[in-house]
Parts: sequence; structure tokens; C-alpha cells
Amino acid sequence: MPKRARKEPQDVNQWAHDIVKRSTAEPTDEPVKLNPSLISQVMTELGRKGGKKGGKNRMAMLTPEERSQLGTKAVRARWARQRRAS
Repeated sequence: MPKRARKEPQDVNQWAHDIVKRSTAEPTDEPVKLNPSLISQVMTELGRKGGKKGGKNRMAMLTPEERSQLGTKAVRARWARQRRAS
């Protein structure tokens, strides 16, 4: 099996040269490669923040009749799910 080509320089001098070359290079329009797991963690945290606030704010804006309709719909969905599982 052929060896994989390494992307990082082996020698410290080559590594330093590569850093200087990257920092002084002209900017390109290439997209930045991001770590998918890091993106996932950040988006999860943002979603949690919004989710914790969102429900309370939404309920505060609804009229009592609208809240009652939402509650009835939720109960029916819950009971329908339980009946299917049985």
C-alpha cells in the first residue's frame, strides 16, 4: 500500500517557512475549512439559548384561547402516539 502524502512539513524550518508563506500570501476566495464537530457544538448551544427563551416568549404573546388550542393539539398528538405504541 502506498504511503499517504503528508500535508504538514516534517522539519521545523519547513514548518516556519510554511507559516510565513501563508501569512504573507494574497487572500484567496477559497472557503475556510471548518471543523464540522465544532460547528455542531456551536449551533447546538445557539439552539438551546433560543429554545429556552422562545417558548416562554411565544406563550406570552398568545391569547388564552390560542394557548388552549395548542394544548389540546399537543394532548391529542401525545395520546395518538401512545395508542400506536400499544
